[in-house]
Amino acid sequence: MNILLVYPLYPDSFWSFKHALKFVSKKASFPPLGLLTVAAMLPDEWDKKLIDMNADNLTDADILWADYVFISAMSVQSESAELVISRCKKLNAKIVAGGPLFTASPEKYEEVDHLVLNEAEITLPMFLKDLKTDKAQHKYVSEEWADVTSTPLPLWDIVPMNNYTSMNLQYSRGCPYDCDFCDITVLYGRKPRTKTKEQVIAELDALYSTGWVGPVFFVDDNFIGNKVKLKKEILPAIAEWNEKKKNVFYFNTEASINIADDELLMQQMVKAGFEAVFIGIESPNEESLVECNKTQNRNRDLISSIRKIQSFGLEVQGGFIVGFDNDPPVIFEKLTDFIQQSGIVTAMVGLLNAPHGTKLHKRLHNEGRLLNDFNGNNTDISMNFIPAMDSQLLINGYKKILNTIYSPKHFYERTLRFMKDFDPKKKKVFHLNPNYILALFKSMLRLGLIGEERIYYWKLFFWSLFRKPQLFSLAILFAIYGFHFKKVADSLN
Repeated sequence: MNILLVYPLYPDSFWSFKHALKFVSKKASFPPLGLLTVAAMLPDEWDKKLIDMNADNLTDADILWADYVFISAMSVQSESAELVISRCKKLNAKIVAGGPLFTASPEKYEEVDHLVLNEAEITLPMFLKDLKTDKAQHKYVSEEWADVTSTPLPLWDIVPMNNYTSMNLQYSRGCPYDCDFCDITVLYGRKPRTKTKEQVIAELDALYSTGWVGPVFFVDDNFIGNKVKLKKEILPAIAEWNEKKKNVFYFNTEASINIADDELLMQQMVKAGFEAVFIGIESPNEESLVECNKTQNRNRDLISSIRKIQSFGLEVQGGFIVGFDNDPPVIFEKLTDFIQQSGIVTAMVGLLNAPHGTKLHKRLHNEGRLLNDFNGNNTDISMNFIPAMDSQLLINGYKKILNTIYSPKHFYERTLRFMKDFDPKKKKVFHLNPNYILALFKSMLRLGLIGEERIYYWKLFFWSLFRKPQLFSLAILFAIYGFHFKKVADSLN
């Protein structure tokens, strides 16, 4: 069979990095890891072709070539996914769909030929078995959690590596916490399921064998869900592997704020090659944290925790939310001040939404406050429920946060605050490759000569070059990020 694997478009958002990618001449941030893993589960003799619509165009010829079109998507890609389905239907192409978007709302996609939902390790073999005997059903579901120690290596052979700024791998699924707005526990459960150290090393070897050099993102929703195994097995194995390979990869991931409470864990992560961690901070307002059951963030000095993590050599990137019922009218100024004081350069601020299946969604449904389905993009100005605060006041306050923290004055002030305090433990932080050199010259032209941030840009440029040259490439990266974030913020006005 000919199998076409299609990954729909992301809209322009903070997470798309669309405006930043132009500086490094890349088309997308990450390849579609889920689809590549699915591809590895298909029979070897089938021909497989990947079209990531964030990097390549999907043509009618591609669709007509395929016996089956496999589509995987997250909620934020729903609009593009629906267009792909419509095109396939017009061309009489058979569609197999799975992933978070379709698992969360299968009733919306009855026109899809085969819905292979939940985790592919369980439901895909069921579908393939029935397909062999021409008895394939419309829908395959499972209430079991997959054993990720049986998950195969992603099929990297079908990926044009040069399209991407970073590669990715998954070590674990699930999160021990149960924040009421988050659908991770709905999709993957609360007990973290982890791969073996042998699997992790095999995945690193597979990436290394492609010739990849540079960043690798661990896509786990909470990398530190099983801290004991991380410290005892996984991180020592990664550190040993990376040292043998002359630190060819450097890593980032997502984790909960309680990483700050484990100094050994942070030391081991840095030794293994981790340089940044994204943390869901959500709000500086304690009542809002109580409301959303963000237990790991409560009763702690969040600024001190952030600074402690950064003092160990891990850059903290932060996620923030406004729109909680308990947010006071001063939340916008309070959050802005918090972000500036924290020195978090990459601060993603979104409006609260209620994904399908979450505790928040159920509560709002019972209260009669739901409006429509969550579109997956919390960095636009839409909400899928009626907020407690006046909607216009909330939207105006949200815009004010973004317009402030991503104004050149505030953004570069925050960047310098971070750079002055940040002391990476690994000496080699300057990552040199041709794309970064190109990005440097593009940034000098676009940001240093014609951009409104040019005064701040050159101040950061020369400060980092002479004061902390080992962080110079990071300073340029931050400047490029700031350009992207401001573009997205401006588009909301």
